[in-house]
Amino acid sequence: MKEINIGGVPEHFNLAWHLTLKDGEYKEKGIDLKWQDYPGGTGAMCKALRDAEIDMAVILTEGIIKDIIAGNPSKIIQTFVDTPLVWGVHVAAHSSFNNINELKGTKAAISRYGSGSHLMAYINAEYHDWDLENDLNFEVIKNLDGAVKGLTDGDADYFLWEKFMTKPIVDEGVFRRIGECPTPWPCFVVAAREDFLESNADELKSVLGIINNTTADFKHIPSIDKTIANRYGQQLADVQEWLSITEWSQDVIDEETINTVQDHLFSLNIIPEKVAYSKLVTKL
Repeated sequence: MKEINIGGVPEHFNLAWHLTLKDGEYKEKGIDLKWQDYPGGTGAMCKALRDAEIDMAVILTEGIIKDIIAGNPSKIIQTFVDTPLVWGVHVAAHSSFNNINELKGTKAAISRYGSGSHLMAYINAEYHDWDLENDLNFEVIKNLDGAVKGLTDGDADYFLWEKFMTKPIVDEGVFRRIGECPTPWPCFVVAAREDFLESNADELKSVLGIINNTTADFKHIPSIDKTIANRYGQQLADVQEWLSITEWSQDVIDEETINTVQDHLFSLNIIPEKVAYSKLVTKL
């Protein structure tokens, strides 16, 4: 039995992994797939890949591209979610801010530097023509729980996080969502460490084959909307809206998309250079 360690955020996007694990499909292929939740998100998973704590990760596209260019010895092996991630722009319920432009020059809560919440603060600033040097300030809060405390205590002024995962916190009256910021590219990819890739390509193909079979029909699983609502503490109508705008992928990310991401990150000074497609992506 080949042990493979995989990381991902504890969010509804990754339910398909848990369903296939529960069904024992990987063990049938001689693979002991061990899932590790990373509430800290992309930055935490990038570190785990670098430290060889995990062999593969389901990770934000822009985050892993940035970290590979910065020296993470990993490669993207597939797109996982083909549609953009819709980030909500959140403030504390008692905050005086009512629209995104009022946030110019204030402090953004981020899970860590290099994380999705950090990179998307730049994308949001770009959308609104802010000065990237002077209008962005950051407070590291580690995760969603840290953001609740940080915004409530006034340590930070706003926080970008996936719209539907934060909806219950908005419903509770802890956050207010004053805007949205979608990614200009497919949101999640699967990445693997290069040294693991070299010696375990067949096993990785098997893993992808199993998850792809499930994601291809994910929306047609009976009562999947109710399952997601119950598991992740969400309103059924919110889950149904999320399912209607979300598409999974079973394909390798294409060069045009990789170039689009790099163009954005380079223009925002988030990466020092753009690199060849082959430096970022491996087709199994």
